[in-house]
Amino acid sequence: MSIAEMGEQRPAGAILNVLGLLGISLILAVAFFYQLALGELPCPLCLLQRAGFIAIGMGFLFNMRLGERPSHYAMILIASLVTGFISLRQVSLHIAPDDPGYGSALLGLHFYTWALIAAIGVICYVALVFVLKDVTDKRDASPLNGPASNAVFAIFALLVAANLLSTVLECGAGQCDDNPVRYLLLK
Repeated sequence: MSIAEMGEQRPAGAILNVLGLLGISLILAVAFFYQLALGELPCPLCLLQRAGFIAIGMGFLFNMRLGERPSHYAMILIASLVTGFISLRQVSLHIAPDDPGYGSALLGLHFYTWALIAAIGVICYVALVFVLKDVTDKRDASPLNGPASNAVFAIFALLVAANLLSTVLECGAGQCDDNPVRYLLLK
């Protein structure tokens, strides 16, 4: 790396895409922790929400690896909307009085409620990225490569693979149970 390259600042969009992917990885890691450490198997709607967050993460990852493109941001926004609607569906299933909800709560809210908040948050985050890029960037859409982005990519890839494996273990090749209590392939 030359001295000129070392002094070059990364565009705001590139840094915000790395932070976005880290945020999505954190969401997947917390959900996976609750699944493994507390034995809370995700329901079919929960699995769809995880898939939505993976799709959101893929949009951030594409921006990091292939360069920022409107189509990658569109993928993030569409995945956020779909994830939000899936979460809203699950929230509406448990909105009745005296309904205990599904699974345990984190800071007083169930994970599907947090998923709805996170999906809306991602949409707002992308709007912020657009504003900051417009104000600060020199229209550089080159890919982001380096040890930090490689580490973020590795964390996300590991979480995606772990979620895929756990889903296969939970559901097998068929439909998942509505209220899963065990891993189908580990019985």
